[in-house]
Amino acid sequence: MSKSKHIWIITLFPELLRPFFENGIAGSAFRGERGPQFEIHLLNMRDFSATNYKGVDDSPYGGGAGMVMRADVLKAALFQGVIEAGGYVGQWQEKLKVIMPSPRGVSWSQKVCQEFSTDYLSADSPFDLVFICGRYEGIDERFIQRYVNMEISIGDYVLTGGEIATMAILDSAIRFVPGALGNAQSCLEESFQEFLLEQPQYTRPREFEGMAVPQALLSGHHLEMARFQLAERERVTKERRPDLYQNYLKQQESSKK
Repeated sequence: MSKSKHIWIITLFPELLRPFFENGIAGSAFRGERGPQFEIHLLNMRDFSATNYKGVDDSPYGGGAGMVMRADVLKAALFQGVIEAGGYVGQWQEKLKVIMPSPRGVSWSQKVCQEFSTDYLSADSPFDLVFICGRYEGIDERFIQRYVNMEISIGDYVLTGGEIATMAILDSAIRFVPGALGNAQSCLEESFQEFLLEQPQYTRPREFEGMAVPQALLSGHHLEMARFQLAERERVTKERRPDLYQNYLKQQESSKK
C-alpha cells in the first residue's frame, strides 16, 4: 500500500476548512477515496500560543491599522504541530514545503496549478505540504523569510484570511492528480487548457423555453461534435477573454513553424 501524503493547514479557523474536505469531488479525493492517499491535519494556531490569553497577533512596529500575526507563535505551530508531531525532525526541509497564500505571491494560473499538482500532490512527490493561513494585516516578515517556501496569489483582491485561498489552491490542483476526478479526460477539456475557455454545455430536455440543443451535438457523429465544440470554445474565448484568445492564436502560429 502506498504511503499517505500529508497536508497540514495552520489556521485560526479550522471549522471553515472541514466542510471542504468532507464534501464533493475534492473532498473524496483528499479523503483517499480517489487516487493517492492523503491525510489532512487542521491545526489551530492558538493552541501554540504561549500567552495566557492565547494571543497570536500584536500591534505592528512603525504604527498602522490592524494587527500582525506573530512569528514566534507561527514557528511554534510549525515546529511543534507539524515537524515534531509529524516525525519530520532532522529532515523537515527535505520533506516539507511551506505554502502561504499572499497578494504578492506567484499568480495562480492553470499552468502553475498543473505544475504545483505534479510537484507536490502526485503520489511520487517526495514532499508533504504545510499551508499558513494568514489573518489581520498579515504575517511578521521574519517568519516568511525564514520558513515559507512559496507564496501564491489567487487574484488581485484582498481576502479576510488565507483559508479560502488555500481551499481554492487545493481544489484546483487536486483535479490534475491521476484518479482524483474519476474521468481523467475531464481536466484536459476544461477552461484555460490551451488558452481556451470551456464550450457551453447542454443536457435534457432537448428544448427549453424555445431554445434547442445545437443540432451538431445530436448528430452522433464524433468528429462533427468535436469540431463544433472546438469552434464554440474559440467563439466564447474570443468574446469573453480576448487576452486568452490572442495567446491561443500565438500558440497556433507557433505550432505551425
